[in-house]
Amino acid sequence: MTEHVVDLNADLGEGYGPYRVGDDAAMLAIVTSANVACGFHGGDPEIMHATFLRARENNVAVGAHPGFPDLWGFGRRIMPFSPEEIERQVAYQLGAAWAMARHAGHRISYVKPHGALANLTERDARIADAVIDAVTAIDPGLPVLAIAFSQLELRARARGLPVLTEIFADRGYDEDGHLLSRALPGAVLHDSAHAARRAVDMIRAGAIETVSGRHIPTRIDSLCVHGDSPAALDMARAVRAALHHAGIAVRAPIL
Repeated sequence: MTEHVVDLNADLGEGYGPYRVGDDAAMLAIVTSANVACGFHGGDPEIMHATFLRARENNVAVGAHPGFPDLWGFGRRIMPFSPEEIERQVAYQLGAAWAMARHAGHRISYVKPHGALANLTERDARIADAVIDAVTAIDPGLPVLAIAFSQLELRARARGLPVLTEIFADRGYDEDGHLLSRALPGAVLHDSAHAARRAVDMIRAGAIETVSGRHIPTRIDSLCVHGDSPAALDMARAVRAALHHAGIAVRAPIL
């Protein structure tokens, strides 16, 4: 019988100055990978360093989590940058993450776009290529953590960049396998028990589950739980516990 294995990731280090978003310390005791904000949509040198340091102490893998320079909008508003500008912004943030992780005695293991930037890489091949160009210019062996069925996943595979495919425990999917817009009902799941059961079902099936209940097969390397919602800890704990009880091993990817 094939063992089911999945990484459990969350977006962390998203506070700024004296402001905190979520409970990073508690989340780092649950997840196996942390996507750390690089200073554009959240994060700063102090928060980045503390997050990388605590992740290292908890044996949690870390990735750079670049987004749009939009502190007010938390990186969830599309901004009218050209693909070339986005490429340089991603490279800039990856450089900051690499340096701060190194300073904390850790290392960047992957890159995962955040928020509106990630949504663009789901459907826009030009933006996906901009992210890939930034990563390959700095480290062509560094994987991208890409949304399942996204242009980022497809383009990265086509161009020979290592890819980790991600699904979401707490987000809804449309009938084409894409994430529902946050403006639509069912886009964000709030019931921890339901999300946990659904996560187990998707891992076992090797497929995402759409709002109608249909399964669409996909590779699944990592499962995301968001770290910025009021119920984030309950959600993460419920998902981790459900995976454990289902006999699904939870660990960071070995590449």
